[in-house]
Amino acid sequence: MKPFILLLTLTSFLVSCKQNAASENSTERNATSQGVGASGAIENLPEFSIYHLPSTWTTQHGEDLELRELHGKLLVMVMIYTSCDFSCPQLVKDMKAIEASMSKKQLKDTQLIMVSIDPETDTPERLKEFALENDMEEDHWLLLRGTPTATQEFAAVLSVKYTRISPIDFAHSNIISVFDKEGVLVYQREGLGRDAKIHEVLEKHI
Repeated sequence: MKPFILLLTLTSFLVSCKQNAASENSTERNATSQGVGASGAIENLPEFSIYHLPSTWTTQHGEDLELRELHGKLLVMVMIYTSCDFSCPQLVKDMKAIEASMSKKQLKDTQLIMVSIDPETDTPERLKEFALENDMEEDHWLLLRGTPTATQEFAAVLSVKYTRISPIDFAHSNIISVFDKEGVLVYQREGLGRDAKIHEVLEKHI
Protein backbone atom coordinates (compact mmCIF):
# COMPACT_ATOMS: atom_id res chain seq x y z
CA MET A 1 0.00 0.00 0.00
CA LYS A 2 1.76 3.18 -1.18
CA PRO A 3 1.87 6.56 0.57
CA PHE A 4 0.29 8.24 -2.47
CA ILE A 5 -2.98 6.44 -1.62
CA LEU A 6 -3.08 8.47 1.56
CA LEU A 7 -2.24 11.64 -0.34
CA LEU A 8 -5.11 11.17 -2.75
CA THR A 9 -7.55 10.40 0.05
CA LEU A 10 -6.52 13.33 2.19
CA THR A 11 -7.05 15.82 -0.63
CA SER A 12 -10.79 15.99 -0.02
CA PHE A 13 -10.24 16.75 3.69
CA LEU A 14 -7.51 19.33 3.31
CA VAL A 15 -8.97 21.88 0.89
CA SER A 16 -9.48 24.48 3.59
CA CYS A 17 -6.04 23.80 5.03
CA LYS A 18 -4.48 24.26 1.61
CA GLN A 19 -6.32 27.54 1.15
CA ASN A 20 -5.13 28.81 4.52
CA ALA A 21 -1.58 27.93 3.58
CA ALA A 22 -1.72 29.55 0.14
CA SER A 23 0.10 32.65 1.35
CA GLU A 24 3.16 30.66 2.39
CA ASN A 25 6.13 31.37 0.13
CA SER A 26 7.45 27.82 0.22
CA THR A 27 6.50 24.33 1.33
CA GLU A 28 10.03 23.81 2.62
CA ARG A 29 10.09 23.40 6.40
CA ASN A 30 12.69 24.79 8.74
CA ALA A 31 12.63 22.79 11.96
CA THR A 32 13.86 25.74 13.97
CA SER A 33 10.96 27.92 12.83
CA GLN A 34 8.16 25.49 13.59
CA GLY A 35 5.73 26.37 16.33
CA VAL A 36 2.11 26.82 17.24
CA GLY A 37 0.23 29.76 15.74
CA ALA A 38 -2.31 31.99 17.45
CA SER A 39 -5.12 29.65 16.37
CA GLY A 40 -3.42 26.69 18.04
CA ALA A 41 -2.54 25.10 14.69
CA ILE A 42 0.98 23.78 14.17
CA GLU A 43 2.79 25.94 11.65
CA ASN A 44 4.62 24.70 8.55
CA LEU A 45 3.27 21.16 8.57
CA PRO A 46 3.71 19.08 5.42
CA GLU A 47 0.68 19.40 3.16
CA PHE A 48 -0.50 15.84 3.71
CA SER A 49 0.15 15.52 7.42
CA ILE A 50 -2.67 13.87 9.37
CA TYR A 51 -2.32 16.70 11.87
CA HIS A 52 -4.41 18.82 9.52
CA LEU A 53 -7.42 16.60 10.33
CA PRO A 54 -9.79 18.46 12.68
CA SER A 55 -11.49 15.53 14.44
CA THR A 56 -11.47 15.16 18.23
CA TRP A 57 -11.08 11.72 19.82
CA THR A 58 -11.62 10.28 23.28
CA THR A 59 -8.88 8.23 24.93
CA GLN A 60 -9.14 5.18 27.17
CA HIS A 61 -8.81 7.63 30.07
CA GLY A 62 -11.90 9.58 29.01
CA GLU A 63 -9.85 12.58 27.84
CA ASP A 64 -10.48 14.47 24.61
CA LEU A 65 -7.58 14.56 22.17
CA GLU A 66 -6.85 16.11 18.77
CA LEU A 67 -4.32 14.32 16.60
CA ARG A 68 -2.13 17.43 16.38
CA GLU A 69 -1.38 16.99 20.10
CA LEU A 70 0.75 14.00 19.08
CA HIS A 71 3.00 16.12 16.87
CA GLY A 72 6.68 15.22 17.36
CA LYS A 73 6.07 11.53 18.02
CA LEU A 74 6.40 8.56 15.70
CA LEU A 75 2.91 7.02 15.35
CA VAL A 76 2.18 3.33 14.85
CA MET A 77 -1.55 2.88 14.24
CA VAL A 78 -4.03 0.08 13.74
CA MET A 79 -7.84 0.02 13.67
CA ILE A 80 -9.58 -2.73 15.64
CA TYR A 81 -12.67 -3.35 17.76
CA THR A 82 -12.44 -4.83 21.23
CA SER A 83 -15.09 -7.55 20.85
CA CYS A 84 -13.30 -9.03 17.82
CA ASP A 85 -12.14 -12.59 18.43
CA PHE A 86 -10.48 -13.37 15.09
CA SER A 87 -7.96 -11.01 13.51
CA CYS A 88 -7.85 -8.26 16.15
CA PRO A 89 -6.14 -10.43 18.79
CA GLN A 90 -3.40 -11.11 16.24
CA LEU A 91 -3.12 -7.41 15.45
CA VAL A 92 -2.72 -6.80 19.17
CA LYS A 93 0.09 -9.38 19.24
CA ASP A 94 1.73 -7.69 16.27
CA MET A 95 1.60 -4.32 18.02
CA LYS A 96 2.96 -5.87 21.21
CA ALA A 97 5.81 -7.39 19.19
CA ILE A 98 6.61 -3.92 17.85
CA GLU A 99 6.63 -2.60 21.42
CA ALA A 100 8.94 -5.42 22.54
CA SER A 101 11.40 -4.66 19.74
CA MET A 102 11.88 -1.06 20.87
CA SER A 103 14.02 0.33 23.67
CA LYS A 104 12.54 2.44 26.48
CA LYS A 105 14.22 5.48 24.95
CA GLN A 106 12.62 4.78 21.56
CA LEU A 107 9.21 4.23 23.12
CA LYS A 108 9.35 7.69 24.70
CA ASP A 109 9.31 9.11 21.16
CA THR A 110 6.64 6.70 19.89
CA GLN A 111 2.87 6.42 20.29
CA LEU A 112 1.31 2.99 19.74
CA ILE A 113 -2.31 3.72 18.82
CA MET A 114 -5.37 1.50 18.49
CA VAL A 115 -8.40 3.20 16.97
CA SER A 116 -11.81 1.58 17.43
CA ILE A 117 -14.03 0.97 14.41
CA ASP A 118 -16.93 0.33 16.83
CA PRO A 119 -17.26 3.52 18.90
CA GLU A 120 -20.78 2.56 20.00
CA THR A 121 -19.48 -0.45 21.94
CA ASP A 122 -15.95 0.72 22.64
CA THR A 123 -16.62 3.36 25.26
CA PRO A 124 -13.67 4.86 27.15
CA GLU A 125 -14.46 2.46 29.99
CA ARG A 126 -14.32 -0.53 27.65
CA LEU A 127 -11.10 0.73 26.04
CA LYS A 128 -9.51 1.06 29.46
CA GLU A 129 -10.55 -2.50 30.33
CA PHE A 130 -9.09 -3.69 27.02
CA ALA A 131 -5.83 -1.89 27.75
CA LEU A 132 -5.63 -3.61 31.16
CA GLU A 133 -6.45 -7.01 29.65
CA ASN A 134 -3.65 -6.64 27.09
CA ASP A 135 -0.97 -5.03 29.28
CA MET A 136 -1.18 -1.67 27.52
CA GLU A 137 -0.93 0.57 30.55
CA GLU A 138 2.28 2.38 29.63
CA ASP A 139 2.08 5.98 28.41
CA HIS A 140 3.10 5.01 24.88
CA TRP A 141 -0.21 3.16 24.41
CA LEU A 142 -3.20 5.17 23.25
CA LEU A 143 -6.66 3.73 22.57
CA LEU A 144 -9.06 6.04 20.78
CA ARG A 145 -12.73 6.26 19.89
CA GLY A 146 -14.42 8.97 17.84
CA THR A 147 -17.76 9.76 16.28
CA PRO A 148 -18.96 7.39 13.54
CA THR A 149 -18.19 10.09 10.95
CA ALA A 150 -14.69 10.74 12.28
CA THR A 151 -14.04 6.99 12.39
CA GLN A 152 -15.14 6.54 8.77
CA GLU A 153 -13.03 9.48 7.62
CA PHE A 154 -9.97 8.25 9.48
CA ALA A 155 -10.41 4.73 8.09
CA ALA A 156 -10.42 6.25 4.60
CA VAL A 157 -7.17 8.07 5.38
CA LEU A 158 -5.57 4.79 6.46
CA SER A 159 -7.15 2.88 3.53
CA VAL A 160 -8.87 0.64 6.07
CA LYS A 161 -12.16 -0.85 4.92
CA TYR A 162 -14.69 -2.11 7.41
CA THR A 163 -18.33 -3.13 7.38
CA ARG A 164 -20.70 -4.48 10.03
CA ILE A 165 -21.62 -8.09 9.23
CA SER A 166 -23.68 -8.78 12.37
CA PRO A 167 -24.81 -6.86 15.45
CA ILE A 168 -21.48 -7.66 17.11
CA ASP A 169 -19.04 -8.35 14.28
CA PHE A 170 -17.21 -6.42 11.56
CA ALA A 171 -15.25 -7.44 8.51
CA HIS A 172 -12.22 -5.14 8.24
CA SER A 173 -8.78 -4.61 6.75
CA ASN A 174 -5.76 -5.60 8.82
CA ILE A 175 -3.36 -2.71 8.26
CA ILE A 176 -0.65 -1.29 10.51
CA SER A 177 0.38 2.25 9.52
CA VAL A 178 3.47 4.22 10.52
CA PHE A 179 3.51 8.03 10.48
CA ASP A 180 6.65 10.09 10.98
CA LYS A 181 6.96 12.86 13.55
CA GLU A 182 5.36 15.34 11.15
CA GLY A 183 2.30 13.09 10.69
CA VAL A 184 3.20 11.89 7.19
CA LEU A 185 2.59 8.25 6.23
CA VAL A 186 5.91 6.46 5.73
CA TYR A 187 4.90 2.78 5.78
CA GLN A 188 1.93 0.43 5.75
CA ARG A 189 1.79 -3.30 6.33
CA GLU A 190 -1.30 -5.27 5.34
CA GLY A 191 -1.89 -8.71 6.80
CA LEU A 192 -1.15 -10.51 10.05
CA GLY A 193 2.06 -11.73 11.63
CA ARG A 194 5.56 -10.40 12.18
CA ASP A 195 7.07 -7.99 9.68
CA ALA A 196 10.83 -7.44 9.66
CA LYS A 197 10.63 -4.34 7.47
CA ILE A 198 8.50 -2.39 9.91
CA HIS A 199 11.37 -2.47 12.40
CA GLU A 200 13.70 -1.00 9.77
CA VAL A 201 11.19 1.80 9.17
CA LEU A 202 10.89 2.53 12.88
CA GLU A 203 14.68 2.65 13.28
CA LYS A 204 14.93 5.08 10.37
CA HIS A 205 12.30 7.51 11.61
CA ILE A 206 12.62 7.32 15.40
